[in-house]
Amino acid sequence: MLLAAVLLFSGFSGLVIFAPRADAGNTVPANLAAVGKKLPKSFASNLPITQLTEDEAILHALNRLAYGPRPGDVERIRKMGLEKWINQQLNFNSGDDAALDGKLSELKTLGMSSEELLEKYPPPNEVAKQQGITPEEYRQQMQQEMEAKRQELRQQGMDPAQIQFETMPGPQRIQTELDLATIDRAIYSDRQLYEVMSNFWANHFNVNVNKGADRWLITDYVQHTIRPRAMGKFEDLLVATAESPAMLFYLDNWLSADPIAFQQMQAELAQRRRRFEGIFAGATTPQPGEFPQGGAADQQMQMRLPPKKEDRGLNENYGREVMELHTLGVNGGYTQADVIQMAECLTGWTIRAPRKDPQFFFDDRIHDQSPKTVMGKTFDYGGMKDGLEALHMLATSPATAKHISFELAQQFVSDNPPQALVDRMADEFLQSDGDIRAVLRTMIYSPEFWSKEAFRAKVKTPFEVAVSAARALDLQTSISPQLVQWLGRMGEPMYQCEPPTGYADTADVWVNAGALLNRLNFALTLATNHMPGTSTDLDALLGQDASTNPELALSRALDDFLGGEVSSQTRVTLEKQLSDPQILQARLDDPVKHVNEGLIAGLVLGSPEFQRR
Repeated sequence: MLLAAVLLFSGFSGLVIFAPRADAGNTVPANLAAVGKKLPKSFASNLPITQLTEDEAILHALNRLAYGPRPGDVERIRKMGLEKWINQQLNFNSGDDAALDGKLSELKTLGMSSEELLEKYPPPNEVAKQQGITPEEYRQQMQQEMEAKRQELRQQGMDPAQIQFETMPGPQRIQTELDLATIDRAIYSDRQLYEVMSNFWANHFNVNVNKGADRWLITDYVQHTIRPRAMGKFEDLLVATAESPAMLFYLDNWLSADPIAFQQMQAELAQRRRRFEGIFAGATTPQPGEFPQGGAADQQMQMRLPPKKEDRGLNENYGREVMELHTLGVNGGYTQADVIQMAECLTGWTIRAPRKDPQFFFDDRIHDQSPKTVMGKTFDYGGMKDGLEALHMLATSPATAKHISFELAQQFVSDNPPQALVDRMADEFLQSDGDIRAVLRTMIYSPEFWSKEAFRAKVKTPFEVAVSAARALDLQTSISPQLVQWLGRMGEPMYQCEPPTGYADTADVWVNAGALLNRLNFALTLATNHMPGTSTDLDALLGQDASTNPELALSRALDDFLGGEVSSQTRVTLEKQLSDPQILQARLDDPVKHVNEGLIAGLVLGSPEFQRR
């Protein structure tokens, strides 16, 4: 049965995909096997490609600098020249594609500010409080209302995916629309490298949507902090994330204050309240230079004062992560004392009110005004400049150049990138003042990027699996919450990484039998048009004649999705399934074969080779 074949397929493929590749060339078909062939000057020009054929180089570029090929991409790049395509990706014009804009326009929350989101989709606990009921009562009330609305929409014949979307609780809808926008951009945008880098930085500067107010803050964070700076200067991106309410809330820097300054501020506020509350409590109006007198009126005023806020002190969370994760790296040469001093430089960077007025502002009253020394450099500018200069020091550090260059090389080249490549990228980082495009160009124009060892050497993350499969199938999507949910099922729920590290990009994290089976089930669900809100036309993709010829359908699926590159073990396993009744949808005595192309396509997309990029 097909299920047994699937289990067998998932069982052996773990050995194929994730074992070290002794010889990548063993799986290359004869028409692509020539290594060292001189490529046409108009095609490669200045690119140092000496170990890959023309088609391999195109597929490699599409799998690393993009989210995989869509139908026709390989031929289009072959005609225009690979270097020209790469330069277009490096030098894109701002703004999204026109076709993509139409899709994104349906996602209304993308264009809303955090304040607007809080007003339109308020936190459930606050709504319950306003209505005078418990949070549990409010949840039950909403569930009943949503179920009634689902019944009504079903009677109207609405698509199941649209029903699910329309009946989502408000806060969940904010996250789902951001997830869908991220997926749509990755699938449909022509500016593929920009999308890869936007997602890279969103993961590098990770914020977990599930932490309190961040559900209402993260859309603005992605839209207006990360994306506009994804291909600019690293320092601009670093400062913007440090000032972002989403990051301030996630790593608690909005609560960080110099303890002495905070206590002094609280004392001044209490004194001011006593002074003016005394007036309205019936006390004698104070004369200039005097304070309201005590007595019965003063005691009544004290009873009406709001409870004193808990003392705030220094919070080291962001000071630590900005050094360990965002800039220098874990081996960046800093100490715990440096972490504390860095946190003190950033005191006063706060939010007015996360759930009412979620705007960044610098509060000089709670800033540590004393001199601070981080990694041997003293910061005594006063005010916000202490933090800005400290961030500048981190952004321009050689340790940061190496750390960021290593992470980029690990994303684009291999899990263990060559040190010589990382060093050249780090040099360019320092010489260009952290110009992200310049560092990417150095990497792309390096022979290590185009080496045989790098070809198909990276294992795809669940997000990359989903998006590359959608692109390979020329998938058409509407609103599909199920597509988002599948990412969670495969282990990478979007914007929900709990630790500030972000999701890992190495094979060891994503490799296990259960994960591989989930990937295969995802591919089968997608390719057989069983995922609401998505559709693919395999007759158009594989050809009408493939619908009655299983061998032809498999051959074309392998060519279209894998460029013909497949191991003999995978090919044999796939060929054995071509006679399965679930693939041949016909009686044994029926002379006409009706092929379930979706199952064939799904098996190819779930193959070991497709899990690599």
